[in-house]
Amino acid sequence: MPAVNTNPHAYAGEIGSMDLHLFNEGRHTKLYEKLGAHPVTQKGQPGFVFRVWAPNARSVSLIGTFNAWNERAMPMSALGSSGIWERFVPGLARGEIYKYRIESTVGGYTVDKADPYGFHHETPPRTGSVVWDLNYTWHDGAWLGSRGQRNALAAPVSVYEVHLSSWRRLAEDHNRPLSYRELAPLLAAHVRELGFTHVELMPVMEHPFLGSWGYQVTGYFAPTSRLGTPQDFMFLVDYLHQQEIGVILDWVPAHFPNDTHALSFFDGTHLYEHADPRLGFHPDWQSCIFNYGRHEVRSFLLSSALFWLDVYHADGLRVDGVASMLYRDYSRKAGEWIPNEQGGRENLEAIAMLRQLNERAYGEHPDVMTIAEESTAWPMVSRPVYVGGLGFGLKWDMGWMHDTLKYFSREPVHRRFHQSEITFRGVYAFHENFMLPLSHDEVVHGKGSLIGKMPGDEWQRFANLRLLYALMFAQPGKKLLFMGAEFAQPQEWNHDGQLAWDKLDVPLNAGIARLLGHLNRTYVHEPALHSRDVDSRGFEWIDADDAEHSVLAFARRGENEAHPIVIACNFTPVPRHNHRVGVSFPGLYREIVNSDAKEFGGSGQGNLGGLEASPVPHHGRPYSLNLTLPPLAAVFLKREH
Repeated sequence: MPAVNTNPHAYAGEIGSMDLHLFNEGRHTKLYEKLGAHPVTQKGQPGFVFRVWAPNARSVSLIGTFNAWNERAMPMSALGSSGIWERFVPGLARGEIYKYRIESTVGGYTVDKADPYGFHHETPPRTGSVVWDLNYTWHDGAWLGSRGQRNALAAPVSVYEVHLSSWRRLAEDHNRPLSYRELAPLLAAHVRELGFTHVELMPVMEHPFLGSWGYQVTGYFAPTSRLGTPQDFMFLVDYLHQQEIGVILDWVPAHFPNDTHALSFFDGTHLYEHADPRLGFHPDWQSCIFNYGRHEVRSFLLSSALFWLDVYHADGLRVDGVASMLYRDYSRKAGEWIPNEQGGRENLEAIAMLRQLNERAYGEHPDVMTIAEESTAWPMVSRPVYVGGLGFGLKWDMGWMHDTLKYFSREPVHRRFHQSEITFRGVYAFHENFMLPLSHDEVVHGKGSLIGKMPGDEWQRFANLRLLYALMFAQPGKKLLFMGAEFAQPQEWNHDGQLAWDKLDVPLNAGIARLLGHLNRTYVHEPALHSRDVDSRGFEWIDADDAEHSVLAFARRGENEAHPIVIACNFTPVPRHNHRVGVSFPGLYREIVNSDAKEFGGSGQGNLGGLEASPVPHHGRPYSLNLTLPPLAAVFLKREH
């Protein structure tokens, strides 16, 4: 495909009456084209126009390196009663630093604020905004043309979750993180070798505190300058797309930090957040909660979400903290929250905003995906708005993650008493469109690493981890794995360091990586394992009740139901010989995955590449397979004919 500049956005013309109308109604999703700093030409003079919303300001001045931070040099003009202030500065070049000096009508409050719509900001701990443009020539036309098929519910979606600044660092350069441009070829090569289809980037939006991992956002329209410029981040996305890797971005509309330079108490009033702490303060994260009922705040959030899809070609948004948005009493005791207008605990305004988000995202980009991190039993999170759902494409299955890790942490001798922990998901597996996450949340705050959760001696711990990954890829649902888990990083994740890349030289760790690559490629190439990920016709229990032997057997089916894939899992270190599993069709069943294979670090037990089904009825089926189940392992067998 020829190179095409597909960034026509973010070049502000006049802000018209329709813009103001949509803004005030909470329906403007392109505010980044109007507010903030934009290169324009006025009366033949090139320069930048600046616009900021501060309805309770007595005066607003543009201050920066271009006027020696003189608050009297460049007063801004109010655009009628809109609450928006404007100033054109001729001759201004990219790279100048600026803020808004806001004098409030309330209490004589005066403050210097970064631009809420700024495209680029100074590297923390500095807090100024940077005059910038978003010119970039993209080369990902082929990817965008095929994205609809790659992101479909029937497509294989396997996601590698990444915290960019701790993925790889340069020890010889003061342990600095790699830049966006340095990351691009290395990350793409690693992801392709492992067979993942997408990456999910923990929040890249500008944030003052590195230890928040990006979840305390102050720049909702700017990638963090710690790793480069906006164009550098575009290059990373573009490069990944050219390598046929999708890019999902974490997006955080649930809360924002109360840093003085940012959104909090913006114009001397609680402009973006609720004034009442029972509505506007998040007890878990000690941060501010957006006022979702305020129309202009909804326009701000919707514009931020669409911005990353429009301008940065993101293939999806994983929306953080959805559960905390849905409930007014989330993490609050009695008396610490205010019921809604109907007397209930539901946050009606947040619900309306999330539905609006999904309608607009899918309406303008039907080939992307939105993913909810939602940990409760809220109904129809991933069902369309028109049937009463929230409208997300996918939902993280947090219940599966908790139950499965709890089960795997048990000594195998005790697992027969807890079979339901790995079978209960069958009750609800198709109530939503699920993604199965083994995310960063499971390897932080003293939880240890995934390999560290596994019981037994070294061989058993690695066998358990291989079995865990095989079970995840066998289950219905899209997949997500946090970086480092692909080679069984032994330590808990540390955002100030890099992954333990040296472990790839250790045979057992390298075996985990080889297995994961094999699982990813099998998942991608076998429609029975992905085409009905969110369709109950794609899954059938064969034997969920053999708790005595801690064995599970089930089948996955695609559109061609006569060619199922049979999965059998042995959750004990005792090999099971002559273990019969019922099947519905005769013929050869080829062993396509064996997590106990020697190349993955296993003992090499298995079924000699495959076996014929016998006309011996079992499990209510007319045929059966007489299997060898390796210790702490899963085998996948595909019917060939």
